[in-house]
Amino acid sequence: MFRKVHLYLTALCAGITTAILIVMSLLYLYLSEKELYENQFRSFQNDIITISTSLEQQSVISMEWLSKMEARGGYTFYALDNGIPFLYNRLTSFSESSEIRSFLDACLEYYESHYESVSLEEGGDSPYNTCRHVEFSFHPAETEQEFYISVIELKRGTSSLQLLVLSPLDFLREQITKQRVRFFLIDIAAILLLSLFSFFFTGKLLQPVIESRRKQTEFVAAASHELRTPLAVILSAAECCRDADTEKQSRFLDTIKQEGDILTSLVNDMLTLSASDSQRFSFRPAPVELDTLVINTYEAFEPLAAEKKLSLTVTLPEESLPLCTADAERIIQLLSILLHNAVSYTPEGGRIDLSLLHKKNRFYLTVSDTGIGIPPEDRKKIFDRFYRAEKARSAKGHFGLGLSIASEIVKLHHGTLNVTGRPGGGSVFTVILHT
Repeated sequence: MFRKVHLYLTALCAGITTAILIVMSLLYLYLSEKELYENQFRSFQNDIITISTSLEQQSVISMEWLSKMEARGGYTFYALDNGIPFLYNRLTSFSESSEIRSFLDACLEYYESHYESVSLEEGGDSPYNTCRHVEFSFHPAETEQEFYISVIELKRGTSSLQLLVLSPLDFLREQITKQRVRFFLIDIAAILLLSLFSFFFTGKLLQPVIESRRKQTEFVAAASHELRTPLAVILSAAECCRDADTEKQSRFLDTIKQEGDILTSLVNDMLTLSASDSQRFSFRPAPVELDTLVINTYEAFEPLAAEKKLSLTVTLPEESLPLCTADAERIIQLLSILLHNAVSYTPEGGRIDLSLLHKKNRFYLTVSDTGIGIPPEDRKKIFDRFYRAEKARSAKGHFGLGLSIASEIVKLHHGTLNVTGRPGGGSVFTVILHT
């Protein structure tokens, strides 16, 4: 299931980013190509102004001048004197072939149909009375080539001179084609990278969900296992009560009561964790005296420790302590969990130390014992639900939920909870809370 979701999210993420990338690339190419055409056209117009001004100052147009101007701008000239082609045209790139004549006629026809109404300007000091030049783009239907065309027209009396200046846009189109190919290759590479990034990114996003699903599955399996044992004992004892005498029935009822209490404790712990998961964990922080809470918890567990022949001590600072913003009930619950574990897993004659320390605006609550200890490889896992170190599995009434609840309580207080080994054997649980 998660594999399909992963692939779907990857496709969705990559598809959206790819669409944005393509749209942005097309927009950039459009604006860039438009600017290239405009810049080329403006450059062409400026050259035409120079050519037109130079042409006006000459009474005789020589082939040398025409050749020089062609070479300077990479243009092709076609000159007509009263509609008759110059000899220069036949000596250079233009011939009198029908294809060339057809192209030139099409240029002139386009010019006459679109720009014939443009008025001619006075010639000024030039030998010509009037002159004008018009620039336009021309794309013959029968060819793939595109040109910038300028028609320079000069008149003196009844005679007229027309000069067609052709600027092929092959170089510009080649430049644009290269730019498009570059962008295409860049987009392909970017799409591949985005797809890889999307795959790993969505995988990272799904990791908490997968981990949560895994823990949920493990939780249900472990809860089912833990619930099955007391239920089986209760059902078995209830079945035996039918044919048992009064004395045996009493023992069976005691067993049912004992297993019922264990079952109730387990269900309560599960409900507590469920409330934490759904953000309904009751939490009412207020300024409290932590030393008072520590003393109260110590006094509550002292009889239990004495019953198991354990030495339970408490250590508090001699100076007065500032108030700590915390939920008093949750702090007592936290200390009770830690002390209950210490009492359960410390052998007879062992020692348990409960201490409170204030240092640099932090409170340190410590519960240490001389019990069976926790292997280093298990210390990071003991706060997981239903996890119990191998040595502790035989302890009746411990389901591996207490430390999970303790961890949730510390998280609510924005503190930290860690466990270390004690020299000589045992464990040290330290809770750090801010003032």
